Amino acid sequence: MIPKAKELELISIYLYICDIYDSELKYLCQRFSNNNEPEFTDQEVMTIYLYVMQVEQRLRIKQIHSFANDYLRSRFPLLHSYEAFNIRVNRLSEAFKHLSGLLLSDYCPYDCQPDTSLIDSLPIITSSGKRPNAVAKELTDKGFCSTRSMYYHGSKLHALAFSRHGHLPFPESIIVTPASENDLNVQKQYWSGFSNRTFYGDKIYYDEDFFNRMIQMNNSKMMIPQKAVKGQAIIIAQRDKAANNLYSTAVSKIRQPIEALFNCLIEKTYIQRASKVRSTSGLIVHIFGRIAAAYIFSIFNS
Repeated sequence: MIPKAKELELISIYLYICDIYDSELKYLCQRFSNNNEPEFTDQEVMTIYLYVMQVEQRLRIKQIHSFANDYLRSRFPLLHSYEAFNIRVNRLSEAFKHLSGLLLSDYCPYDCQPDTSLIDSLPIITSSGKRPNAVAKELTDKGFCSTRSMYYHGSKLHALAFSRHGHLPFPESIIVTPASENDLNVQKQYWSGFSNRTFYGDKIYYDEDFFNRMIQMNNSKMMIPQKAVKGQAIIIAQRDKAANNLYSTAVSKIRQPIEALFNCLIEKTYIQRASKVRSTSGLIVHIFGRIAAAYIFSIFNS
């Protein structure tokens, strides 16, 4: 048994999942076999995953199943074995991906600043750079993490987040790419068409020609710390040093909260460590299932 308050949260999550499943999610995990309506439903699988991870802070599939088996049997009497539960979770990968997008779009806080966005990327590590990559090759390859000064195999989670004064940024869009994908390419492909927007990023997003096109076509600006200019005379660099340092400090201070957002996701869900993943669908669940679990609390605050 679980406390009454937590039981109410479990029921709230289940009712929300049932509502979304019937209207949207069922089309992403349809079955065309004789077992197209299993007794232990997809809604129950997703509810257990999200509830145990978010409320009980059990972050591995085996831990989630063990908790459900020990404490939630009265609510889910048809719970399968761990192996079967793991298979069911992975089959719902696209449903978890879609659900995470719904939670971010439907429960955006009122204090988000729609004209100010922070952008950055977070490495999702499936193995160290020394080991060959053998997992989810469609979404992973070898990349370099400058923050940790290390090579790794895995993916990148690219986030575009609304700035919020005095609070963590709220993600507006999340893109997952192989680890080698340059952050600037993602910005150009997915977010460059936003109008009347000011973006704050780090130096990896530097492209002066691209910045000028954003201003001319969409009235949007890209703000990054001042980057050294190759071939610039030393006397000019020294003359502008103080102003450039102040500007870079101001930009870094504004974009720093997105790093805090990533740290919060890592602390709550261990999203960065994906060494237990063994398939593409498993990697999708690992990333978007954890994002959905991190933001499922939004349904209680709406």
